[in-house]
Amino acid sequence: MPEVTNELMYEFLKKIHSRMDRLENGLGEVKHEIVAIRLQALSTQTDIKNIYAITGRIDQRLERIEQRLELRELAEAQRPYEPK
Repeated sequence: MPEVTNELMYEFLKKIHSRMDRLENGLGEVKHEIVAIRLQALSTQTDIKNIYAITGRIDQRLERIEQRLELRELAEAQRPYEPK
C-alpha cells in the first residue's frame, strides 16, 4: 500500500474537483432541459385553453343560430306534409 503523502492527497483532491465541475455542468444542462420541458408543457396548456375558449364561442354562436331558426320556423306559415 502506497504511503499517503501531501502530494498524493493533492492529486486526489484535484481529481475530485474536476469530477465535481463536470457534475455541476451536467446538472446545469439537466436543469435547462427541465425548464424547456416545463415551458413546452405550459405552452401546450395555453393552446388547449385557447381551443376550449374558441369551442365555447362557436357553441354559443350555434345556439343563437338555432334559436333564430326555430323562431323563424314558428313565424312561417306551416304547410302540411305532402308525400310525393
